[in-house]
Amino acid sequence: MPLKIAESPSERHVLAVTVDNEPGILAKITGLFTARGYNIDSLTVADITEDHAVSRITIVTNGPPQVIDQIEAQLERLVPVHKVTDLTTAGPHVERELALIKVAGTGEKRVEALRLADIFRARPVDTTTESFIFEITGPPDKVDSFIALMRQLGLVEVGRTGIVGMMRGAQGA
Repeated sequence: MPLKIAESPSERHVLAVTVDNEPGILAKITGLFTARGYNIDSLTVADITEDHAVSRITIVTNGPPQVIDQIEAQLERLVPVHKVTDLTTAGPHVERELALIKVAGTGEKRVEALRLADIFRARPVDTTTESFIFEITGPPDKVDSFIALMRQLGLVEVGRTGIVGMMRGAQGA
């Protein structure tokens, strides 16, 4: 009789990691994920202090709760890491993503693309007689929905920033 291994359900988590802004830190963090076979779904990095000494890395990953706990513990052990916050479990938070979406089309498809962009509050940031580049900001599912609709109208290219997240309320992550 074959042995069955019970697998825990995989969950999506958004991790906010505050680090020293030094060469190689991003490589250390991504190397930690790679070495252990963890996947990164989204990764954003930005300098967050006036003196450019600290950066914030937002990582979206998936895994069972024990794997997420292990990732957090391993990140916290890295020397240049100041703080790791799992926004998903810490409480209510806001997630946003920016995307640029190029759509080519004429006639009715062009009119429909503009109409849908208006509904989604995407704004045209570049226009030619044959194409648009729309900028859209919002939760990842909103961006996904807009892209899916644009596929039917002449989607040419998509550029996405990745997710940034922040805890709601007066407290920092």
